[in-house]
Amino acid sequence: MLLVLHLTAIVLRSVWFSLRCLIKMYGMLLQSVHHFIQAEYGEEAWKEIVKLAGCKHLTFNTHQVYPDDTMAKLAEACAHVTSAHVDEIMEFFGKCFVRFFSNFGYDVPIRATGRYFTDFLQNVDNIHSQFCFTYPKMRSPSIYLTGIDVKGCDMVYRSDRKGFICYIIGLLTQISKDFFNLTAFKLTVVDNSCSAGANRRSNVVKFRIDFDNTNYMQAEVLRHRPKKIENLPSVPCYHLLELFPFAIMIDPSMVMVGVGQKLVEICSGQDILLGQSVNDHFSLRRPKGISITWKNLIYLGNIMFELELLRKKEVKEKDDPATSASESTMKNILLKGQMKYIADVNGVIFLCSPIINDLDELTERGIFLNDLNQHGLGKEMVMAGWQHNSKLEVLFDDAEQRSLDLEQSYELLDKWKKRSDELLYSMIPQTVADRLRGGNSRLSTCETFESVTILFCELVGLHSSTVEEALSVVNCMNTVFSCFDEMMDKFQVYKVETVGYVYMVAGGAPERTNVHAQRIADLAISMVDEVKELKYKDRDKVDIRIGIHSGPAVAGVVGIKVPRYCFFGDTVNTASRMQSTSTPGNVNISIDTKNLLPQHLYQFRSRGLVKVKGKGQMETFFLTKRY
Repeated sequence: MLLVLHLTAIVLRSVWFSLRCLIKMYGMLLQSVHHFIQAEYGEEAWKEIVKLAGCKHLTFNTHQVYPDDTMAKLAEACAHVTSAHVDEIMEFFGKCFVRFFSNFGYDVPIRATGRYFTDFLQNVDNIHSQFCFTYPKMRSPSIYLTGIDVKGCDMVYRSDRKGFICYIIGLLTQISKDFFNLTAFKLTVVDNSCSAGANRRSNVVKFRIDFDNTNYMQAEVLRHRPKKIENLPSVPCYHLLELFPFAIMIDPSMVMVGVGQKLVEICSGQDILLGQSVNDHFSLRRPKGISITWKNLIYLGNIMFELELLRKKEVKEKDDPATSASESTMKNILLKGQMKYIADVNGVIFLCSPIINDLDELTERGIFLNDLNQHGLGKEMVMAGWQHNSKLEVLFDDAEQRSLDLEQSYELLDKWKKRSDELLYSMIPQTVADRLRGGNSRLSTCETFESVTILFCELVGLHSSTVEEALSVVNCMNTVFSCFDEMMDKFQVYKVETVGYVYMVAGGAPERTNVHAQRIADLAISMVDEVKELKYKDRDKVDIRIGIHSGPAVAGVVGIKVPRYCFFGDTVNTASRMQSTSTPGNVNISIDTKNLLPQHLYQFRSRGLVKVKGKGQMETFFLTKRY
């Protein structure tokens, strides 16, 4: 038994983790972040933020869903770049979204919710439920008020997401300012907790919102002032239930004391609803994260409720397979409406109607068009849904497919961009290439360096007179030069080019440094050691001779087709002479390079005066090892 419970707990935790991973957010929220970061800090700052956040998208699509942690990562990266606190950035993101969605016309439903800010807060859930048609995968939070007074109100925020408290503060602050002209506005977190439901865990945050709520309270007093109508007599409650055939009347003990006529007919095959507890036959779908209690029904009178009628699956007769199949596949009914308190009977009536999208759903739920309210628009909406649902499904599928294709194109674009960058950086240093890509001319890449160190390394003893020998030489060169290529990043030097058997390296350019001679010296010693350890296919060993010289030089990009970053000046010529006057297995350096190296770190062997072509007698040294 304990083992079963343990396994069950593991499965539940796995399911919970899977549900959390599936939570997504629409691109419109991220579009607002992109737009205002770019406007506030510039395009380069946005690129840096995206890179730090590990986000693969530079732009976002309105109706595409993205991982739920994308905004949090962008906020952390933005805080790092701007030296601000993450909470300040999240609050800034909330304000940005309000300013951004006005461009799409979404400010209209907010302005239309009511005359006062309190009206808006009471209808946030209703706005979210309407937006579900435009954003079907939206997982909106639940917001409702638990107390209203002259100085403000108490608000409860429930959501599956974590870390959005400051975002909500920024969003509500901006809405109060832009749409309701509230200047003195303060939003304080009173309590922050977590509640676990049947299949999800919700974060529950209680806010105190302080603002001038006098006008709303005065309007409420006038609205609820007793009005005596002498000409109209009272009517029985069953007339009301005839007008609203799916309505339910609930007393303070949460017992159904009245049920709509059509609801009774639909549920005739199961226990009578009248006199039963609401919680025994209904499941609350919306508002999220709360239970069906008398207190909640009273507090949330202005919020749209969605109750799911739980249908009991029955099989009447074993010898009637058709009846059994229809009964067992009957779907639950989702009722949507408002909870209205009636003081005369001390009860709440749920004025609702079933949510039906098209004709197919009618038969699945055992409902007919004649069952729907005669005075409402339910029939027209079902017929319109039946006519346009197929078209909408095609459009949604097409839009989703295009979104997937676009995302794949972005991934492919990023992949090829990385490949092109790698190819470009193999020919031109990254800093120089980025300068050219920024629109600068080729002349702007030409620079003078006061001191650089140039290394030439030649493979000696390689000769070929036949095709087989030529192939052997090429394989040998590829083995050695590939080994050298892997050493460039390690010693932070730049490979200039290979010409024939000669390999050229520069230190101190294009990235300037004062230790360029040391880096080149360490590279040269490693080259000699690595060549001795390499294994060759057609020969036992390969000898190299290396020459190094330090001095001023000029460097820049040369050529249009296959452009190269080249070095010019007497320093390059002298370094080449140091290589040609060297001997196999040795590193020949000039006196200028020796003077730049710390004498206590390296061992030298003087060669005395050596005749150098074009230079005459020069004092040179063999660099033998590093201590």
